[in-house]
Amino acid sequence: MIRIESGSILAAMSRLGLLLLPLLLAACGTLNMGETGRDVENVLRASVLLPPRQEGLAPRRRPLPPGTIPEVEVEVTDGPTLLVSYGRQRKVMTMIQGTGEQRMWRSDDGTVIATDGARVVATAGTETSLAATRFDSPDPLDDVTTLVEHPATARRVVDLVPAARDVDRMRFGVALECRLRATRVEEGLYVEERCGGGARFVNRYWADGETGAVWRSEQWVGMDSRPMLIEVVSPPSN
Repeated sequence: MIRIESGSILAAMSRLGLLLLPLLLAACGTLNMGETGRDVENVLRASVLLPPRQEGLAPRRRPLPPGTIPEVEVEVTDGPTLLVSYGRQRKVMTMIQGTGEQRMWRSDDGTVIATDGARVVATAGTETSLAATRFDSPDPLDDVTTLVEHPATARRVVDLVPAARDVDRMRFGVALECRLRATRVEEGLYVEERCGGGARFVNRYWADGETGAVWRSEQWVGMDSRPMLIEVVSPPSN
């Protein structure tokens, strides 16, 4: 018969808690929007590159590019609004915080995404949360129009945390190397971003041909074979 002392069990649980605490803080603490700079682990560091909204005019609704999630009609709201779809879920998100190009968006059920440039840099409330994004150089999506003549590369590191907080499935420091190129199409500019390294996927962006403002994108956010589709319904005023 094997005897297990209760004190030993409590000690083991205490040690496990101390080991897990830094990981959970790394995943949760990145939600601080007060941090700036692309070398900082911020959970919500992506936004849509958008021109100023013209007073009295509703945002122009463009046809959905072929091969993406079917169109969903959403009324224009009083504030900045996105339509976010992934898998079978479609959610309307409103902006709850913004500092320059860094913005945070939230749906009624509590799902949150962070944007900076045309990039989703963090999510919360999804099956797998994109907990942090770190770049070691400027993001080529900051100037989409130059990608037509000059394809570019980008290197970044991301942290992924499953909704169940399963320590064995947490992935920190996933390194990605991506190549971006753009071409002119009927809708304006089409940008394709092919990434490899710790994960392999293709991101797609549709932008205004003159301003380079991204108005729709399909982006990998850590969920296998389930890109997140982001469409601007009502853009920020600046």
